[in-house]
Amino acid sequence: MKILLFGATGMVGQRIATELRNRGNDVTALSRSGPDKGDVADTATLARGYDVVISAIAPPRDGTEPEAPFLAANRALIDGARKAGVRRLIVVGGAGSLQVAPGLDLVDTPGFPEMYKKESLAQREALKLYREVDDLDWTYVSPAAEIDPGERTGVYRIGGDQLLTDAEGRSRISAEDFAVAIADEVENGAHPRKRITVAY
Repeated sequence: MKILLFGATGMVGQRIATELRNRGNDVTALSRSGPDKGDVADTATLARGYDVVISAIAPPRDGTEPEAPFLAANRALIDGARKAGVRRLIVVGGAGSLQVAPGLDLVDTPGFPEMYKKESLAQREALKLYREVDDLDWTYVSPAAEIDPGERTGVYRIGGDQLLTDAEGRSRISAEDFAVAIADEVENGAHPRKRITVAY
């Protein structure tokens, strides 16, 4: 499968590229810095001829308000995929928009870390944007509340809009197993036009 990946130098993006290539896929891995540069603003040009576009870009983390530029980037991604004729779009999302109780998102709970709040709110708005798209087969994939480099076990659970926790009450996934889940979704296309979450 021919895949275009944005955000390839991040913790998650690097692992997605590795997992997909190890499965024999043809992956073009781009980032705004590094040797292979490419911006989502150029999706219409860059994505022509690809089967799937993956976005592992994150909201700006430079102290500025992240929501407006992040939504603009995602709109460019959507419009570019349409113009390039690519129907399948997989987006690495955030955990903050996952529900911990009816009507209560993780980002709105009292103990949510302040340093991640603006980024999580921007991701939640991006999810709303994708939910209005009915002409592309997008999948928005939220990680568990904790995602860090670790072991590739190939084992994970898939949920919907609710935060998944393990027997100890923790919500966690290794970046390696999150990449496995992304690669599985790329290959199987099991959740078109849905948000899913991945955790142990």
